[in-house]
Amino acid sequence: MPPVNPYTESPARRDPDSLLTPGEVASLYRVDPKTVTRWVKAGRLSAFKTPGGHHRFFKDYIYKLLKAGEVKADDRDDDGESLVVNG
Repeated sequence: MPPVNPYTESPARRDPDSLLTPGEVASLYRVDPKTVTRWVKAGRLSAFKTPGGHHRFFKDYIYKLLKAGEVKADDRDDDGESLVVNG
């Protein structure tokens, strides 16, 4: 098998088990998936887009942030509304 070129090969094709969807990240932070998407747009989380336009997150990156407490679920969005999902 030829070596993978990281600039042309999708990370999802290299190891799909190392990736999380916005819904999975939302479950970890106990927020709505739309909140996770807003965090990406605001630059608070790093993600890449699949060829279909869906955000994906590297699992080790998300768990590192969770452990460090760098992104908190009780933070507020740009409108001042709580990002925590009640329920």
